[in-house]
Amino acid sequence: MSDTPWSGVITPDDEARYEAAGFGKPIGIGTSPALVIIDVQYRTVGNSPKPFFESLQDYPTSCGDVGWAAVDHITELLDAFREAGRPVIYPHVAPKRTYDAGRLGAKVPAIMTIDEHGYQFVEEVAPREGDILVPKRHPSAFFGTSMVSYLVDLRVDTLFVTGCTTSGCVRATVVDAFANNFRAVVPHDAVYDRSPTVHAVNLFDMAQKYADVVSTAQALQLLQRGAIG
Repeated sequence: MSDTPWSGVITPDDEARYEAAGFGKPIGIGTSPALVIIDVQYRTVGNSPKPFFESLQDYPTSCGDVGWAAVDHITELLDAFREAGRPVIYPHVAPKRTYDAGRLGAKVPAIMTIDEHGYQFVEEVAPREGDILVPKRHPSAFFGTSMVSYLVDLRVDTLFVTGCTTSGCVRATVVDAFANNFRAVVPHDAVYDRSPTVHAVNLFDMAQKYADVVSTAQALQLLQRGAIG
């Protein structure tokens, strides 16, 4: 099996089936990209880097040290986008109120117990003046938000999607980006999930159907070749 983020999880037979059916071709990037940083808040990484089960003592929604590892890569991308003057967009979950419970509160009751600090953006990748904040109540950054309006106004054609979780808000946003005819790039080491297996499977599936899945280093190379102008 090739050396990919899903090596050892997706079998050679799985890969052969998709290849034979013609899936997984590269989409490529356009000329007007934006960086999307989804839910990189202390509630998804914990207050400091620590193993997963220890991080649950900070927040039951934390993904632990894999989140902090991704933050390092997001920082690299953020620096590149800021230097180029390209848009940076922060879809995020606002503090939960009793009336916000809905189906998510029923499915994951612990999400209703997060304190205010948990909803603060991680300092290393926090928004600055001029960045776009997109509050959301659901996994996709597009559902029930002004995301498309912002992207059209900025003439964005490509989204570099980072953040949390690979199987949840990242995937939902990538699928909706695809449905709205935007190109999507997912730097696999700049997204994170609480389960390495779920992380790998969702990266594989997005790569086959909805996005180009690359490393942060490869994403930076794409940008340096002139995609940012």
